[in-house]
Amino acid sequence: MLHRSPSLLTKAIFFIAILLAGAGSWAQLPTKGSGGAASAVVTTPHVRAELVAHAPQGIEPGQPLWLGLQITHQPEWHTYWKNPGDSGLPIEMAWTLPAGLDAGEIAWPLPKKIPIGTLANYGYEGTVLLPVPVTVASSFAPKVLSGDATVRLHATWLVCRKECIPEEGDFTLTIPARSTTAMHGAAFDAALAAQPKSVEAQGSQARIEGNTLQLSVQGLPEALRGKTLELFPETPEVIENAAAWTQAWKGAVWTAEVPLSAQRSNSPDPMPVVLAAEGQGYRTALKVLGAWPTVAAAATVSPALEAALKANAAAAPPPATTTSAPAATLVAALLGALLGGLILNLMPCVFPVLAIKVVGFAQHAQDRRAHRLSGLAYTAGVVLSFIALGGLMLGLRAAGEAIGWGFQLQSPAVVAGLAALFTLIALNLAGVFEFGHVLPSSVASLQARHPVADSFLTGVLAVAVAAPCTAPFMGASLGLTATLPGPQALAVFAALGLGLALPYLAAAFVPAVARALPRPGAWMDTLRRFMAFPMLATVVWLVWVLGQQSGIDGAGALLILLVALGMVAWALSLAGTARRFMAPVSVLALALLAWTFAPHITNVAAAPAAPPAAGSTAQWQAWTPGAAEQLVASGRPVFVDFTAAWCVTCQYNKKTTLADADVQAGFAAKNVALLRADWTRRDPAITAALAQLGRSGVPVYVLHAPGKAPVVFSEILSEGELRAAVAAL
Repeated sequence: MLHRSPSLLTKAIFFIAILLAGAGSWAQLPTKGSGGAASAVVTTPHVRAELVAHAPQGIEPGQPLWLGLQITHQPEWHTYWKNPGDSGLPIEMAWTLPAGLDAGEIAWPLPKKIPIGTLANYGYEGTVLLPVPVTVASSFAPKVLSGDATVRLHATWLVCRKECIPEEGDFTLTIPARSTTAMHGAAFDAALAAQPKSVEAQGSQARIEGNTLQLSVQGLPEALRGKTLELFPETPEVIENAAAWTQAWKGAVWTAEVPLSAQRSNSPDPMPVVLAAEGQGYRTALKVLGAWPTVAAAATVSPALEAALKANAAAAPPPATTTSAPAATLVAALLGALLGGLILNLMPCVFPVLAIKVVGFAQHAQDRRAHRLSGLAYTAGVVLSFIALGGLMLGLRAAGEAIGWGFQLQSPAVVAGLAALFTLIALNLAGVFEFGHVLPSSVASLQARHPVADSFLTGVLAVAVAAPCTAPFMGASLGLTATLPGPQALAVFAALGLGLALPYLAAAFVPAVARALPRPGAWMDTLRRFMAFPMLATVVWLVWVLGQQSGIDGAGALLILLVALGMVAWALSLAGTARRFMAPVSVLALALLAWTFAPHITNVAAAPAAPPAAGSTAQWQAWTPGAAEQLVASGRPVFVDFTAAWCVTCQYNKKTTLADADVQAGFAAKNVALLRADWTRRDPAITAALAQLGRSGVPVYVLHAPGKAPVVFSEILSEGELRAAVAAL
């Protein structure tokens, strides 16, 4: 008996993977607690931030009310004080409070000095609470029914280890207005106790002597005398934070000689400073004597701070503004999408699924009505799937998330689900099992009774593997969709789907094509079994992609589960006693292996340093926000490769153009820094950087040069084009 392409039930399994695509992308986003959007907790891979309150006597005029953001850092990560030091950005808070409540400034606890190479920063590690005093006016009135007050906070912070990640969160907290809220009282007491205490500034001064500050401080507690003090200037960009300086006690007067920053941008008078010893801080304002040295025109901001500012700006999601495109622009985008979809039929990642459709067309070659229905259903599956994926991406962006095209394969769970699906399809094509033997006949015959639904699901399956391959032909068009109104943006996605389905839609309605198709026969069974090998090749690719996300342990775990899945499919196809014995054993084995090894699949492995391209002599470095700008500011050109393991075009360019000896020699001759931005796993900073370039997916190649606008190359990277651009530096 000849069997057609994988059954309707096999393809229906794919809907689970489609659902996992959305869930997988959300699973890697900041967690907002059990309250969803209205939560007091935001969790990221680097910190846990919680909005807390302290109202010992309830919310009453004249009674103390404190709000605060409590941040718990992962080991080795830190955020910054009001003066971050040589690099970094302070935490910022924007409050939305009920009428009658007014938030003051952050009561900053004492920071610690965090040396990083030749720099010195000021910030917090471990757990820190940043308290904010709130004034309650006599006009304050809580909610009529509940008697509660709802406060909202939008906070932004830069969290750093060796690399820096800009993060933000929206917090909502409901406080009972007429009862005590003291659950976090101990934390607020500790934070306020850690706040530097003010001391009398009379007689204290900072005298400018050349490029140094001569500090003289009086009124410090007697317990500090004779001890070595730490100095924290509240005004940034004044002193050399990491430089060595001298200090001494002259009776009750503490003196120090501190070098001024070569990149000084501020000239405070008075100059507020915090002095600390043994965890106790004291704040005073020093009168400045003498004239501040002239600030060099080129030194308005230190390079370290400039890099941090640019990193923060680069990682911030672009404004969610949409404007209707001019008619000519929209038509060009639609035509580009249609052409991109047509070319997509030639991509190797799409070929295995399209071959299934060819076999189906051959079956219907002599049945014109069935042929047309199949073509229409396949087109509907392709177009609607592209619209659904586009709508999901636009919806996530509208919610403020940094999402780009190809996000579905950034989830290890989705990659593993697709690998399992294609394994089952390959085994079915190879004849290892038939659905008619595995399932009751009423279920297994769904394909025969619903050929239209079968063709529709074939279209869905084609989109699943085709979507990540679209960026080479759709970079500009998909980037444009982020700025278009919803209907226009979805029209671009629909045009892309129509382009992919167009050859088969035309074949369904052009009699000459139908007459050219061979008649059904034994050759179809041979072709069907042969098509198992491209399917298995697709599984190999998916396992490799997962290995880039979850490491070798994740890839190994997936292979173990795929073998067990294959054994279950084989056991269920047996008959009689063999099936009754082997089926339960194989299902139990799969369940035990899944319980043991599945966690390895979704565990995100540490991102490795970017390796050199094959055959290259230049060393590629991992891209980080602001790195390219900082290198360009130092006078060095930079080439950035935005890539992903699941992007076939990216891998082709990496092994050919980027590995070309002449290209590598050109890079070396011009001292071009090579940065690789790996988007295999979800990275909001890379997504934002792509959006700034007007792109929504990879590959993207950018050449930065001092004093010149960035050059964005074609996704199909040409050796001649790249060599010419580098030679012109």
